[in-house]
Amino acid sequence: MTTDENTSDRTPGMIDRREAIMRVTALLGGVALVGGNALLTGCRDADTKADNKASAAAGIDAPFTAEDIAFLDEVADTILPETSTPGAKAAKTGAFMALIVTDSYQPGDQKVFREGMRKLDEASRKAHKVSFMAATPQQRLTLLEALDREQKAYSDNRDAENRKKAEQFLPDQRKEASKDAAAPAAAITADPPAHYFRMMKELALLGYFTSEIGYTRALRYEESPGRFDPCVPYRPGEKAWAGHA
Repeated sequence: MTTDENTSDRTPGMIDRREAIMRVTALLGGVALVGGNALLTGCRDADTKADNKASAAAGIDAPFTAEDIAFLDEVADTILPETSTPGAKAAKTGAFMALIVTDSYQPGDQKVFREGMRKLDEASRKAHKVSFMAATPQQRLTLLEALDREQKAYSDNRDAENRKKAEQFLPDQRKEASKDAAAPAAAITADPPAHYFRMMKELALLGYFTSEIGYTRALRYEESPGRFDPCVPYRPGEKAWAGHA
């Protein structure tokens, strides 16, 4: 089933959530979503006390405000605006984004996301002399396009650094056999966090395309059980079919 609001108490099955994450991952070039494991399992860290303590230490224990959610709605709606179908704001994607950040992101990623909201607003003031909320649709689009290019370059560099570290710290057996076993192992540092706009973009896509509006208006949807059609004719330009939710 689908819901009018992403914040519904009805939780989709694990297979549907996995399929949705896979689809958004494909749209974003195959890079794993931030908080993906928690999204799949539908639960937070087992050590809630430690998690809360880490969140407080990172300065992110306060909930998202109505103003924050309105801000995220406008960000998402700039990424997925109203066209022949309703946009992301109509699907209440901002509330979904806030919920997922709160319930599925690690404290470090939550901090990056929340600081990213401030950075995005500062970037708008620097580029257009107005806050993001006061900016025109075209000003918002221009800003987010620049941030998308920035996050792409950042993500590509991050992936390259991760591959380099993997080659350095996780050599294959042939390389390892030729090394001095007595040599001390190099320290492995934590991966750098994802770019904040990458987080916003993937949550906007995930939230929109798992909402009722996204499933039934932007995509084609047919409730099942129903007739099984193993081969459906396709005409160029047709919308993709949504999976069962």
